[in-house]
Amino acid sequence: MKKRILGIDPGLAIVGFGAINWQQSLTKGQETTVQMVDFGVIRTSADMEMSQRLCILFEDLHTLMEELQPDLVAIEKLFFYRMANTIIVAQARGVLMLVLGQRQLPYVEFAPPQIKQALTNYGKADKSEVQEAVMRELDLDEIPRPDDAADALAVALTASFQL
Repeated sequence: MKKRILGIDPGLAIVGFGAINWQQSLTKGQETTVQMVDFGVIRTSADMEMSQRLCILFEDLHTLMEELQPDLVAIEKLFFYRMANTIIVAQARGVLMLVLGQRQLPYVEFAPPQIKQALTNYGKADKSEVQEAVMRELDLDEIPRPDDAADALAVALTASFQL
């Protein structure tokens, strides 16, 4: 069995994405392998009107789904720290949910402590520990940059551990 998983780290200024292929062999041991496909970010400018920024996210997310053809999308849940920022991110997240609904794509959500626990076995791990785990799990030579893309790959990996 093979699945393409797209991880998303939602935001308004920067949306991180990371795609992996997950494959389970049909042999007796049912070994699984994961391979990085692509990663990057979608950016919007703070100089633009909110409505324009959301339109860019809408269009770019549709393009991303078309290019990567995910079987499953994994999303990092909102982390509440400043109410004003949370509302802005929630608006961008709403655009993501709309795109997923239009494309009828299944999704799963993980809170930051769940992602940290899945990758490091410690729910309060720091960012560098999670990034090191992403690099190790995907057999990469260096940590993916920017951080938002590495975070998105961490979300995708967390989903792959649940399959």
